[in-house]
This record gives sequence, structure tokens and C-alpha cells, in this order.
Amino acid sequence: MTNESTTPTPLHPPIGGFQEVDGRRLYLHRQGGGGPAVVLLPGASAIGLDYFGVQQGVSEFTTAVVYDRGGTGFSDDAPLPRTAAEVATELRELLRAQGVPGPYVLVAHSLGGAYAHGFAQLYPQDVAGLVWLDAFHRDWDDYVPAEGSLAASARLSPTEAQLRQALPAIRQMAAELLVDYPADVRDAVVEYHVSERWIHAGMAERASMADLAVELRAGADLPDVPLIALTPLGIDPGQQALMSEELLQAMHDGKARLYAAMADSVSNGEQRILTDTGHSQFVFERVDDVVQAIRDVVDRAGRA
Repeated sequence: MTNESTTPTPLHPPIGGFQEVDGRRLYLHRQGGGGPAVVLLPGASAIGLDYFGVQQGVSEFTTAVVYDRGGTGFSDDAPLPRTAAEVATELRELLRAQGVPGPYVLVAHSLGGAYAHGFAQLYPQDVAGLVWLDAFHRDWDDYVPAEGSLAASARLSPTEAQLRQALPAIRQMAAELLVDYPADVRDAVVEYHVSERWIHAGMAERASMADLAVELRAGADLPDVPLIALTPLGIDPGQQALMSEELLQAMHDGKARLYAAMADSVSNGEQRILTDTGHSQFVFERVDDVVQAIRDVVDRAGRA
């Protein structure tokens, strides 16, 4: 599935700016100072400013960067989906062009984990630490029932018609989740999440999950750097609408084991369970927990 949409994007996001990389303008907002710099990698259907609350907390103790991949958010169009290597190369060029020195603590949410792993495979020397926010893992299919596999999940994803029908509810939910954001940031993010680009970019990226797992399995494991995996086990409304209670429970059990194994695979790894929040909302509802995990990895990376 390739998305060649040229849906116009806002030229003037409320904060941040643009950097040209390989002929394409990429959106980036940088805040705070010091290192190692923290870089947040959004999930599918998400954009950098979704994580504005996390960025604010992180910027109190180090440099915090949010950005939009090509083809998403405020960045220029790009054919979607893309490989992990393509996205990782783009991100490294963006950070170098902006003068953000490495190595970095990569904070990945959902599909952003595929791109964080791709970055670590290509540039292991540029990774100081990892924070996994219920993020994509190439071994997902080894831990969950076949009905919850990456390929099956892509097939279960909402259709374009279903997403269009849900837009009023999505607008209301986004406004509620972002209620503490500055009005200009909140309004811009909410409008993106009910836009044509949001629909098509999210669908295209989610369709690539199984291919991304194959790509990442051909490369190296994650580097042995400080790592914290936050694993929410609450019910996500979007998942609940698409899956049975039994399948959801089996997937939660599987992912808890997967991320425990991931934490055990490095010498300074840890899993933290969040029982009362779900996959999509915990980065808004549990900002303090997310920021604390990032602070802990930054501190551990500084001592490594």
C-alpha cells in the first residue's frame, strides 16, 4: 500500500519550525538543553506535538526533541509506507542538520519502536538509551496468538469509512486528552487528528507492520544500553472495539512477557507495568510516569 497523497499541510505550526532534509521539509520542535538529548518517535497516526506534555517535563532536565516523519504531521509529503532504514536515516540527518549532538535517548511509542530499532541497527554508536512506550517489537508474533499477529492486526485496523464515521468522537477524545496543552498547540493537534492526512498516513503506516518486522529481523538486536519498557495493561477503547475480550487478554499477557524479555536482553533493563491505562492514552494520562522513566534512562546513560 503506497500513499501518494499530496494533501496540503499547515505551513505554520504553532511552535517549532522546519528543516530541509533530502529536499523535504521536516517539522521539529526542540526544547531544553544539555544531554544526552531525548528524541521522541511517534506512533502511527501520531505526531510529534502529541507528546508535548512529555516534552515539557523532559526539557526541565535535558534537551527534548519532537518531530514528524516525512508524510506525517506538519512535515512534507513522502510516499508511505517507508522502511525502518529510510525513516532512521531521515531522522539522523535531521538531528545532524539541527546540530543536536548524539548519542541520543530514543523514546519510542507504538510503531515508533520499529524506527527506533532501525536507527539503533544503523547507528548503534548514536544510541545512549532507550525508552519503550508500549512500542513495536519485531518479535511480537512470537508472543501473541495468531489472531493478534502483526499481519492480522493490520487487517483488523479500521477502514477509511470507519475512521471517517469516528471523526466527531475522535475530535472530542483528543480535545479531552489535550485539555492541559496551550490552546494553540491543542487546536493544531486536534485538527490534525480529524484531517485527511491523519486518515491516510495512519492507514498506510499501520499496513507496513509485518514488513517492518521482517526487515528488522535481518539486522542486529538492540544495543546493550540502559532501557526501560513501560507496558500499559489497561483497555484501549480502539482495541476493545475491534477485538474480543479473550484476544485482548491473551495479547496483554503476551506483550507483558515480550517486554520483560526485552528488558532482560540488556544488562541495564527494566520493565514497568501500568495497569490502569491503555496503549493510546497513557502518554497523556500518565505523563509523570513517562517522564520519570526517561529521566531514569538519561541518568543511567550518563553513568554508563
